Formats: sequence, structure tokens, C-alpha cells
Amino acid sequence: MTNLDKKNSRVGILVAGTAVLMVGMAYAAVPLYELFCQVTGYGGTTQEVAEVDSTVIERGIKVRFDASTHRDMAWEFKPSQNNQQLKIGEQSIAYYEAYNPTNKTIVGRATYNVTPHKAGSYFAKIDCFCFTEQVLKPGERIDMPVVYYIDPSIDEDPNLNEVTEVTLSYTFFALEGEEAEEAIVASGR
Repeated sequence: MTNLDKKNSRVGILVAGTAVLMVGMAYAAVPLYELFCQVTGYGGTTQEVAEVDSTVIERGIKVRFDASTHRDMAWEFKPSQNNQQLKIGEQSIAYYEAYNPTNKTIVGRATYNVTPHKAGSYFAKIDCFCFTEQVLKPGERIDMPVVYYIDPSIDEDPNLNEVTEVTLSYTFFALEGEEAEEAIVASGR
């Protein structure tokens, strides 16, 4: 083997290794970005809480609700209420309605965000339909709750003094293949 052959082999191995690394990073990008958003509240990502802060302050806030579906999702999906007025720290429950107008079972997963984005880290979800895949049989309609509150520490952030309204938005995506089959089996439906 000549020096040129050795160099070409090293370059080939380096290029192949770089391609494998890039494919791996492409697959890891979405979960890493989601983790980053959950930790920082970036992009309006809400916080999931296990322990509820029971402090309620007098400052009021309006929460608006929005719903959409991805273009490949056949469900009809909408909030049951347009908005709620509550005090910061006050726990509330809102409902979203989903309907499967098709003749086949569809599994969906919801993604969410809060606007303005800077308020996302103060929007605390206690219980939410977005934590699990949703399975709807043909013609089935369900009401799905989200239990939440606005963390009272929002009042200590001077960058959020002017925020009097936040919007909680959900988008439903259809799951297919093995992931959908596993969700159907897990749901017992």
C-alpha cells in the first residue's frame, strides 16, 4: 500500500465518520432542542410541574386558547373556551375537543407553546393531554383537559410587567407506523 493509498483511506474513513456523526446529530437535534426548550422556557415552552405553588396574587391575567392540526392530521380540534381570566397563581382547568371524522382509528400527539415566548417558563402545566398519545376511533369525540396555573414568580420578573395576556397553543400531529400501533395497544382500544 502506497502513501497515497494510506492517505486516501484515512480521508475516506474521516468522511464516512463525519457522515455518520452528522446523521446522528440530525436524529438527536429534535430531542435535544425539546430538552433545551423545556429547561429554559425558550420558544414559549411551558413548564411541567409535579408540585403546585399554592400562592395566589391579586394580579390578573387572561389566558387565550388556540388549536390547530398538522396538514396530515384528519381530526377536528378546537378549544372548548376561547379564554379564561384568572389571578396569577390560581389553578385552572381548560378543555380541548378532538373529533375523528374518518373511518379509521387515528393516533395523535400534541405539541404546545405559549406566547409571548418570554412568559412560557411561567406557564405551569399540572396535567395535560399532551403528555400522552391520544387514540380516537372512527367517529369518536373526546374532551381533553389541561390543568395549569401561571407561576407567581412571573410578578418578580420586570421584563414581564406589561404581560396581561398569554396564549396557550396546541398543534396535533398524526402518528403512524410502529409508534401508532404501540399507542393503540397501550390504550387497550
